[in-house]
Amino acid sequence: MSATTAATAKGKGKEKPIASLLAGAVAGGTEAFVTFPLESLKTQLQFGALAGEKSLSPYQALRQTINQRGFAGLYAGVTPVVIGNAVKAGVRFTTYDQFKSLLKDDEGKLTAPRSMLAGLGAGMSEAIIAVTPSETIKTKMIEDSKRPQPRFKGMVHGIKTIIAEEGYRGVYRGVGPVMLRQGANSAVRFSSYSTLKQLAQGSVIPGGEMPGWMTFGIGATAGVITVYSTMPFDVVKTRMQSFEARTEYRNAFHCAYRIMTEEGFFKFWKGTVPRLGRLIMSGGIIFTVYEKTYPAFASLV
Repeated sequence: MSATTAATAKGKGKEKPIASLLAGAVAGGTEAFVTFPLESLKTQLQFGALAGEKSLSPYQALRQTINQRGFAGLYAGVTPVVIGNAVKAGVRFTTYDQFKSLLKDDEGKLTAPRSMLAGLGAGMSEAIIAVTPSETIKTKMIEDSKRPQPRFKGMVHGIKTIIAEEGYRGVYRGVGPVMLRQGANSAVRFSSYSTLKQLAQGSVIPGGEMPGWMTFGIGATAGVITVYSTMPFDVVKTRMQSFEARTEYRNAFHCAYRIMTEEGFFKFWKGTVPRLGRLIMSGGIIFTVYEKTYPAFASLV
């Protein structure tokens, strides 16, 4: 997936890990900052029932956030997400490229099932290394920002408070659901993108380099597929990383059971609209930026 057409044309069948890491980090940081307001709304919508509040629509959540905290309220918790997303995207693309190289057949091709397996490995890796800490901190900072008197004075203070109250395990709360979500996300996203890209290169622009708008469109389509297939993991992950999780849920399975029995099956897709908007933009941005920046980094390392 992430080997650029230009690199392939020059016969560079194996990606350079450092270039993959740097290009992935730039792509991940850019994508996180641009799409964070949608991530903030999605997280707030998923908190609703747990906090005993009336369920809001995405528009109502947006209006309420801006009225209460201004536009800056949509960026509460953005710093750990930008940093974490840069790290996790770097890890994701690097590990995916390495798994992909190992799983290619004798002709140098990667089938859809193997691409999915490589994506699963990449997602699990990023979940452990980067995603769980940044997601936990982001979730708690967004939840804290909704209080009349927020306790956290910033990211550093928030991290110190979480560790002081819950220990280092508090930063890794929800690691199981995060691994499931990230593994599923990357498996679906990479395999979808890889398959759609191969179809485009084979029929629409055989032998040519894809223009940026086509890369964006394929990445956005992969984002849509990813959202609907992995949303339940995301809802459970958000609930498990809340402040109330320690007293409300014994584990991720208990959390999923309570959501199903107390709130209904379709609650697992709560927050789909803002997440859909985010991953459509995310898929388009991250793959486009990666494909365009990888050659530059590859030429330097």
